[in-house]
Amino acid sequence: MRGTAPRIVIMGTGMGALGAAHLLQAEGLTPALFDQLDYPGGHTASHTVNGFIFDEGPHVSFTKDQRIKDLLLANLGGEYETIDARIDNYWRGHWVTHPVITNLRGLPEELVVKVIADFVAARQGAPVEIRNYEDWLVAGYGRSYAETFPMQYTRKYHTTDAANMSTEWVGPRLYQAKLEEILTGALVSNPPNIHYVQDYRYPKKNGFAEFLRRFHERCDIHLRHKLIRIEPKARRAHFANGRAVDYDHLISSVPLPDLIPMIDGAPREVREAAARLACTTVVLVNLGVARPDVSTSSWTYFYEEEFPFSRVSFPRNMSLHTVPEGMSSIQSEIYFSKKYRPLRVSPESLIQSTIDGLVRCGILRQDDTIVLRHAQVVEYANIIFDLERAPALAVVHGYLDEVGIGYCGRYGDWGYLWTDEAFMSGEGAAAKALGRRAA
Repeated sequence: MRGTAPRIVIMGTGMGALGAAHLLQAEGLTPALFDQLDYPGGHTASHTVNGFIFDEGPHVSFTKDQRIKDLLLANLGGEYETIDARIDNYWRGHWVTHPVITNLRGLPEELVVKVIADFVAARQGAPVEIRNYEDWLVAGYGRSYAETFPMQYTRKYHTTDAANMSTEWVGPRLYQAKLEEILTGALVSNPPNIHYVQDYRYPKKNGFAEFLRRFHERCDIHLRHKLIRIEPKARRAHFANGRAVDYDHLISSVPLPDLIPMIDGAPREVREAAARLACTTVVLVNLGVARPDVSTSSWTYFYEEEFPFSRVSFPRNMSLHTVPEGMSSIQSEIYFSKKYRPLRVSPESLIQSTIDGLVRCGILRQDDTIVLRHAQVVEYANIIFDLERAPALAVVHGYLDEVGIGYCGRYGDWGYLWTDEAFMSGEGAAAKALGRRAA
């Protein structure tokens, strides 16, 4: 090791990488961050298109961790909005508050009766073996609700069946309702809101990326550096622009299927394991509408296959500064995956089908003037927790531990991490690196 401080290199500039940099800076160290893009932020970047600001999918801060909350808000200097979450669902002409299970009132009576009867039967039946996500859903909600809502949504959002998924990712994302809550939601018009997102914070200006700007300003960032090769024995990283850097510790937020083939000497079984890791690709269809009131919702879930999108969000309802005056914007998410549902059409071809679907459900009017039509592909979106993930990930992470390469963030941990969890993941990777240094 040269000098008194180790040379620490971080691949990426998103939430995971910034968490690692933050902890290292607190220890008096100055890591170097490298990003292949010409702007920082990775998946948490915000993009301006003809005066409209769109994040890469709906990003909001609803962390319950007070330390992370304070860090993020300090970056904004008070320039943020606190917004009551308005989250709903569209199903066969019905608009239903989220989650559906505790807001059944107004749905077809036959369905409501079946859902409640199946829920009771599932809870009173003998315990069943939980082998996959489908088993978990049926055991927790009953067959009628499971098949009508979450299993259908799984096919659209995760691009595979619930029977092919584990339950490791669920956490608080699916509420385990009590019978009293279900009955209340079936009988009264305004049941209590029990969703895990009650309210959220969002920057007043510049989109979600404004949360990260001051982190970036404090970092030694090198853009336009696409990683192409790592020599773990020599501790050297190579970039497509011809530059090579030596390191004492390397922390990466690069997606694991991309990272492993870059490592000199990576064994075949590790490469094969990395190739089995599955992730969705999302096509974001971003629309600007010459009307300020297209929706009062933060975001809406769609279950039926006739709608290409699984979720639609409304940036104007997060901040008025995301749109030109008098306008609205809509962002629709359409999911694909290399492993289960490859993207075989042009992203632009999905714009009109999205508009048609928004008209059918009533979000858009026939006479609306659409002033912006834009499609963006995000190659890595959400981790798919299929049944191959856990054993494959154990092989990949075990190898990275052996060669001394740290990993963090959604695509380094290969987990379903929210932004606060990604930041803490980076802190954990940095702490691990410091532990190796102390040893």
